[in-house]
This record gives sequence, C-alpha cells and structure tokens, in this order.
Amino acid sequence: MNALENKPILQAAFAELATSYAKPFVDLMTDDFCWVCTGTTLWSRRYAGKQAVPGELFAPLRAKLGRITTVASRFTADGETVVVEAQGRNTTRDGVAYNNQYCFVIHMPEGKMRELIEYFDTDLVNRALGDPAVVCIESHG
Repeated sequence: MNALENKPILQAAFAELATSYAKPFVDLMTDDFCWVCTGTTLWSRRYAGKQAVPGELFAPLRAKLGRITTVASRFTADGETVVVEAQGRNTTRDGVAYNNQYCFVIHMPEGKMRELIEYFDTDLVNRALGDPAVVCIESHG
C-alpha cells in the first residue's frame, strides 16, 4: 500500500488511542510485528511479535498508568512509512504526571504495521515509570 492509503488507516487507529481504546491499533499489527523503544531506559528494547507488545509493553504500562491516552497531532507519510507525532496525557497511579512527547516511525507494508520505532523523552520515562519488572511485581502483589 502507499502513503495515501496507509495514513488514514493510522489516523483512525490513533483516534481510538486518544480515547484509550487500543484494539484497532493492536489489530493493525502483523504477527511478526516489532515495537522498538529507543534510548537507554529499562523500557528500551525490541518487543518482537504481536503477542509480546500487549503482554510485555502494554501490561506494565497499564499497571503503572491505568488508562493510557495518546493523542496524535501530525501524520507524515512516504511510501510504506508513516511518521506520527503524538502527546501522552497520563498520570501514574501514584500521581506523577506522565505527559511524554512521541515520534513513531511506522513501517506499513500491505496496510498493516510490521515495525514501529518509538522516540520519546527517556529521562521522563526513567523518572515517572521506573523499572517495568518492578511495576509488574507491584501490580501482582
């Protein structure tokens, strides 16, 4: 698919993310989807496989934040790649503001997301979110 086809697909999925509804976004992932969190935080790594993202990335985020809201402000598309600028509007369960700025570079052959590379404020991630392993332990008690 091309830029003219991929851009509105992602615009629709991000419109749902702005209401904290992630299913349309997850449905766009290929089975071999890969989410790359850049930087040197404890969250920074490659989450490989459609099942890894909800289990290893989204679950600890929900445990720390509860409701996750991401609002896209700009979409730029070129061929099979769509770049999305977005703002998180979140607060941790312990009251810390987590309003990160994001740039997502998304590779979308055939109208499905195969890879997403996420750029964000790594210092804010460290201060507000801490260690995802600890988040999971705390949430499961």
